[in-house]
Amino acid sequence: MSRPENLLRRYLEQRREAGESELILDRLSVDEVLKIVGAVGRGAVSEVPLAQFAPSPAPLSNLSVGPFAPLPETAARESSMANADSAIDDWRVALRGPAAIPPAVAPPASPLTSGDRSLGDIREQIRTCTRCPLYATATNPVPGEGSSTAKLVCVGEAPGANEDQTGRPFVGPAGQLLTKILAAINLSREEVFIVNVLKHRPPGNRNPLPEEVEACRPHLTRQLEVLKPKVIVALGTFAAQTLLETKLPIGKLRGQVHEYLGIPVVVTYHPAALLRNPAWKRPTWEDVQFARRILDSPAA
Repeated sequence: MSRPENLLRRYLEQRREAGESELILDRLSVDEVLKIVGAVGRGAVSEVPLAQFAPSPAPLSNLSVGPFAPLPETAARESSMANADSAIDDWRVALRGPAAIPPAVAPPASPLTSGDRSLGDIREQIRTCTRCPLYATATNPVPGEGSSTAKLVCVGEAPGANEDQTGRPFVGPAGQLLTKILAAINLSREEVFIVNVLKHRPPGNRNPLPEEVEACRPHLTRQLEVLKPKVIVALGTFAAQTLLETKLPIGKLRGQVHEYLGIPVVVTYHPAALLRNPAWKRPTWEDVQFARRILDSPAA
């Protein structure tokens, strides 16, 4: 059995990874918390299950979804959404086999618009970008890929080692999981556009610096202006805080519709964090269903 202090440490690490800087243990009495850390000498310290600390995410039915249409009642979607735990467990099982990453999606044969507003021109600008020092340490730029008519755009933080080597976003284990998450709401990688805030890998996968974010922000803004998606899914604390220009932790950003350039934004956990913390699979499942409802809602 795990020592109580190890359970508490794991919980605190999870909260920090979720972007929390404040700690409120509203489900435990003071004596219970003190017993966990071994500060009360009242006999043996009882072990409290880690699950007791986990906050309960609001159910999807409680979210203010307004006029969003319900998910289509197709047999395929009923099968994939009947049991959230089973569906999301399938994502993890799939990772045991070969990577489910399809070939790179080719850019459009002709530009969508003139000048630097076409995805092709933005890709070329990213390839030659020297606005911050990251270009000098990266192997390849990672401009993003997907459909030029995508109605859903996934925005992550920055390229990792696999992405740096291939020049493609989300192709490591987290990318495999993202592919399965999209499939669970009946979307393929080819139907969406996947991009990161940063276009070059930070050395050692360190956190992006504010000046690097500012240097890359115009590229992301132009991409979203060209794509004009119906919904953006912000993957992880960093992407959400960058798009929404806030310091709020991800726990306070989930379950709401935000906006970026007038486009609805749904915030959820990064697939890499989900791999490390399987307990977040249910809230992630609720988030992507929320995004799917926006996608299926009637056009304004």
